[in-house]
Amino acid sequence: MSRPDQSATPTLPPTASLLPVAVLLWLAGVYLRIPILVAPPLAPFIGDELALSQTLTGALTTLPILMLAIGAMPGSLSISRIGPRNTLALAIAIMVSGSAGRGLAPDTVTLMLTSATMGLGIAMMQPALPALLPRWLEPKHLAFGSAIYMNGMLMGEFIGAGITLPVLMPMLENSWRATMLAWSLPALLIAAALFLPKRDLARPVHKVAWLPDWKNPLTLRLGLLLGASASLFFGVNAYMGALLEQRGEFENLSEALFSFNFAQVIASLLMLKMARHWVGRKTPLVIMLVCGLLGASGALLFTGWWAIASATFMSFTVGVLLIMTVALPPLLVPASETGRLSAGNFLVGYTIAFVIPMLGGLLSDWTGDVRHAIAVMIAYGILVLPLAIKLNLQRQQTKPAMAVN
Repeated sequence: MSRPDQSATPTLPPTASLLPVAVLLWLAGVYLRIPILVAPPLAPFIGDELALSQTLTGALTTLPILMLAIGAMPGSLSISRIGPRNTLALAIAIMVSGSAGRGLAPDTVTLMLTSATMGLGIAMMQPALPALLPRWLEPKHLAFGSAIYMNGMLMGEFIGAGITLPVLMPMLENSWRATMLAWSLPALLIAAALFLPKRDLARPVHKVAWLPDWKNPLTLRLGLLLGASASLFFGVNAYMGALLEQRGEFENLSEALFSFNFAQVIASLLMLKMARHWVGRKTPLVIMLVCGLLGASGALLFTGWWAIASATFMSFTVGVLLIMTVALPPLLVPASETGRLSAGNFLVGYTIAFVIPMLGGLLSDWTGDVRHAIAVMIAYGILVLPLAIKLNLQRQQTKPAMAVN
């Protein structure tokens, strides 16, 4: 049985001390996405040197996304055994070993193994962050804390994809290996800095259950909702080039991808302001899902810049939806249950985010029309909509800690 955390204290630090905590949360959020999103711009260079097929080149991005689902359970287990702060530090170390290892990989097998290791580390980070919030922040700051690290995550998407080629790689003599190392190694400083805050507001608990509670309807319903947001974002991102090429508009791809991904940055900035007003309320959540589906439909029905504007609008709304969904576990369940609820949500959500776009791709291959791939994602979102409307967002009663053998 694990020892209680002796650092727990009922004394609340002054609000000014929230700043270093917010900075740490933001930096950890950045590394939820940078290691994944640096792969697409570097993929041509990696593929040329290691003679990768198109499938293996694509796996540099899709394999870590699949690991986001598979690795959620190890993260939940670690939280129940060593606590969220230690889990987050361990997860960052695992992520760095995999991400930096990609820059040192001598062959394809090593490259894929290190990519999977990196994805495992990021997957463990995901439930650790929401589980850490109740131990670092007062209840009135939980929604804002979620918005902080989600802003970091979405900024990480934009930073990783946006400045790798034009800024960082030229500074490193156009070496993709050095670029991988330069993005990866600074995260170790964040892992070390996690132990600087002396605050821990949650009461100490013994070892608790870590497997998802499938009897809790929030585990599946929030996961299905997370899957709708993630499948629309990753799916449309993946098929944007093929859709524009089919329409004879491929020359607009770079501008389309820029606006599509930057929209999520704007969404995260908006949520820094609106998190405490919107998170935990059903109406904004339903509205954003409906708007996301309308935006995705517009990307199919319109052409030219109207289609790109619709896709950008969709990216913005599902970005807001993502933040509101991920921020719910700390608000709805006790601190001891937050880790495994978040892990269950990520397990369900990112499995869907991998499967639904893949099914859409299979359908588009069969029909010869890439629009059918996006139509599958829209259809899934429509099926999830009634669940969002009926979602119960009342906080659940505190459960006693349960020992786990």
